[in-house]
Amino acid sequence: MENAGTLHSEARSAGGAVSRLVALPYALVAYLVGVGGLAWLALSLAEVTPWPQLVGTADLTRGLAADIGLVLLFGLSHSVMARQGFKKRLTRIVPWWAERSLFVLTAGVVLAVVVSLWQPLPGVVWSVSGTWATVLWGLCVFGWAYLLAATWAIDHFDLFGVRQAYLHAVGREYTSIPFKQQWMYRYSRHPIMAGVLMGVWATPHMTVGHLVMAVALSVYIVIGVAYEERDLLVHFGDRYRRYRSQVGYLFSLPRGR
Repeated sequence: MENAGTLHSEARSAGGAVSRLVALPYALVAYLVGVGGLAWLALSLAEVTPWPQLVGTADLTRGLAADIGLVLLFGLSHSVMARQGFKKRLTRIVPWWAERSLFVLTAGVVLAVVVSLWQPLPGVVWSVSGTWATVLWGLCVFGWAYLLAATWAIDHFDLFGVRQAYLHAVGREYTSIPFKQQWMYRYSRHPIMAGVLMGVWATPHMTVGHLVMAVALSVYIVIGVAYEERDLLVHFGDRYRRYRSQVGYLFSLPRGR
């Protein structure tokens, strides 16, 4: 008759096999939801796809309050889940390989909620055509493309949680991505955020609702990056401190050698 220790060991082994089997599909679903939510936001702001407008309002004050609340929902959930202290507590509940994917999945779902429940606000701040419209559309496309390129400059699949799940699925130990100062990171400490700012502000047709989104996201970026830099200083120490003294927040001119 098998003893309790043997049964417990077999149960853990079976549980590990199941987690390795589901790890990569789970991470890929989270990846698609996260990237899909971001793409839906970008396309809606660019008016390529219409805002669903599931909730409408004729009251400017209530609509404005609701829209700001939606941005706060995204900002708080995104910022809190990115903090190291929260991650440590979360990994007591979910496996280490699932933590980043859960962050990505949550971000995608919340972005979908923001886009779906965004309330239209009356008024147009500016509307241009011709050459200026072409320039602004170009900046908008460049901004989102720049954001995407910045994720590949570090490690796209690690950033979105797929690498962690893959390593668990094949039974390999996770190793942290080393600090990299390449591509646009040589001239910008936060090129992903720079891309977001270009994407949300560069539009030839700025409605009041779009302006609220752009301002709210800009404020969130300033606050969120302050917390992120604090975490990076703790993690990388003097190396990041030197990097911060040499490279600008969003952009800096290349220095001669």
